[in-house]
Amino acid sequence: MALRPVAVIGLGGMGGGMAHALVAAGFPVTVYNRTREKALPLVEAGATLAESAGDAASAASVILLSLADEAAVEKVLFGEVAGRLAEGSTVIDASTVAPDYARNAAQRLAELGVARVEGCVVGNPQMARLGKLRVFASGDEAAVAAVADVLDAVGQEVRYLGSWGRASSLKLAFNLILGVQTAGLAEALAFAESAGLDRDMVLDALDGSGWKSPVLSFRADFMRRRSYTPAGFRTELMRKDLRLVQEAAAQRGFGLPVVDETARRYDAVIAAGRGDDDAAAVVDTAVVDLATTDRVAADLGAVEAAAAGLDVGGKKERAAVAQEVTG
Repeated sequence: MALRPVAVIGLGGMGGGMAHALVAAGFPVTVYNRTREKALPLVEAGATLAESAGDAASAASVILLSLADEAAVEKVLFGEVAGRLAEGSTVIDASTVAPDYARNAAQRLAELGVARVEGCVVGNPQMARLGKLRVFASGDEAAVAAVADVLDAVGQEVRYLGSWGRASSLKLAFNLILGVQTAGLAEALAFAESAGLDRDMVLDALDGSGWKSPVLSFRADFMRRRSYTPAGFRTELMRKDLRLVQEAAAQRGFGLPVVDETARRYDAVIAAGRGDDDAAAVVDTAVVDLATTDRVAADLGAVEAAAAGLDVGGKKERAAVAQEVTG
């Protein structure tokens, strides 16, 4: 029996990889990407290139979205695609968005007679291309079951989590771990190198230890090569996902201090103009001037003393300055 046509909109590392996996599995695939050049390898592999996102959507009953953020989903899905979707079609959204947005998008599509399946994926572009991702699916159970063939083509494991928003929540939890682990590895390397240890030696030792993991090994390879493009996961996207985590936690009434500090590390990478680099580039901002650190620590001590009404060595002026620095 012939496989049904699938449209893939958004051909970044993950979207492009999933499109390749679908082509390899025998699906008739129509693709669209804002930057046309990214679609050309897929055309060579057998996909059909659409002239617009709307054209791609109208060519298939299953539409797979893999976009950068909620703004892109809003613009593409609801600005360009929604009016071209056939009633009874299904949108599999692999974009990482806030759980609240996931639920809202599902309701809006339902009003058009279109099902929305959250198809949050975990892995990297190479795994996507091989159909070896892990897929967390949420939404109406019957709608998820109806697109199981598509999900199975891109994932070695597909796990149904229940109603809308659950897959997004789990994906954000995973990316929280990814962000913290990557920043932690960066600081471990900075610490080891400050002691005169060679980076390659440290990474080799890590690779042979119980701390080894596929996630750390993937990011460690970028750090070993000191080359962060093409990115497996862009720093801007890492920071975006941590922001979604922070916002969701704040809505639920609790803080995530480790995430807050980690987010600042990625802010520094972006401020350096390297938002398109892989998140592993955080290693380049991990070395902090120790003299500055010592000075700030001393100033913080002065702040505490001033708060107690004491003048430590006539440092009230330093305390005032430190108070400004720390907020």
